[in-house]
Amino acid sequence: MSGHSKWAQIKHRKAAVDSKRGKLFSRLIKEITVAARLDGSDIDMNPRLRTAVSTAKSNNVPNDNIEKAILRGTGELEGVDYEEVTYEGYGPDGVAFMIEVLTDNKNRAIAAVRHILNKHGGSIGERGCVSWLFEKRGLIVVTNQSVDEDELFMLALDSGADDLIPSDDQIEIVSSVEQFDQVRTAVEESGAAILAADLSMIPQTTVKLEGKAAERMLRLMESLEENDDVQKVHANFDIPDEILEAAA
Repeated sequence: MSGHSKWAQIKHRKAAVDSKRGKLFSRLIKEITVAARLDGSDIDMNPRLRTAVSTAKSNNVPNDNIEKAILRGTGELEGVDYEEVTYEGYGPDGVAFMIEVLTDNKNRAIAAVRHILNKHGGSIGERGCVSWLFEKRGLIVVTNQSVDEDELFMLALDSGADDLIPSDDQIEIVSSVEQFDQVRTAVEESGAAILAADLSMIPQTTVKLEGKAAERMLRLMESLEENDDVQKVHANFDIPDEILEAAA
């Protein structure tokens, strides 16, 4: 797993016990609202909404909050009209960034993202400047203690997964966007403990960082993730697990 993906899983685990849980809930609710607004409230007919609701439930977002978010998305309850924007740019040491935003004020959002990148030695770029370095894929992460690896391998491949990547404590399952929903359903039904399941921008090349460079990059990630408009941050850094764990 590239460093930025590992970092995302660590941050989700930490959110379960610290004050950042409120920000995580807010991001998940926003995603549900936008998914319902774009393609309707029928989970069976709206894969993005189905993924958003599943992720929210796995993070213990109350059902009442989920239902209200769907109603706000469909206009049955009054709510904020969010716009989706993806900004591209560079961090220090040539690391590429794709920053997904859901905002009710694009001027505020781009100003904030630009300020954060500049403050940490990066810069915002033109559309397309780094997107070619990433590929949109389905990414499911499960704990390897919760399932037999060989059985999971066969189940995932039979359901349409492209690859399984085991590590010390977890297994990544990678799929195409088209097969993601089918693969996730199969993994859920297997009883495996899912840490994360979402569509992600997977970097095709990575930049290895250690020491001060790694610390500088993680401070930038923290600053971006603290911004209320930022939904997801994708970057192509590769930082050793022990540094990621210590920083989180």
